[in-house]
Amino acid sequence: MPNSRDDKGGEVPWYKDGLRFTCAGCGQCCTGKPGFVWVGNDEINLIATYLKMEPAEFRAKYTTNTHGGYSLIEKSNYDCILLVKRKCSVYEVRPRQCRTWPFWRQNLYSPQVWEGEARGCQGMGKGKLYKLKEIEEIVKGEKNT
Repeated sequence: MPNSRDDKGGEVPWYKDGLRFTCAGCGQCCTGKPGFVWVGNDEINLIATYLKMEPAEFRAKYTTNTHGGYSLIEKSNYDCILLVKRKCSVYEVRPRQCRTWPFWRQNLYSPQVWEGEARGCQGMGKGKLYKLKEIEEIVKGEKNT
């Protein structure tokens, strides 16, 4: 990642002053191009419970086993299978991958990458200011957006 150095020689990420984000509920991050939304067994169990289903039924209906893990199925237009009327039908218990958007390592690589992603996300650059420590916690999976 393109970083600068602090006065002690330590690396400081380009987003050291924080980044703004608020979910606009637009559904853009849930559609548009093919990809994978990885779900582990704990997430499958949580979502299945939320949908009042057995985990095995959820796994069979909503996931595919690929590349050694489970990913949510996509509709033919690449919408997430859980996207209903442009809204996440399980938002309260959405997978970790979804809860940490847009603070993914690949989006934080450079200001140019962040700005490129922001062109397709109405909430990036707006709303709550996430401070550096919060961003680092989200990246590590210790906190959600």
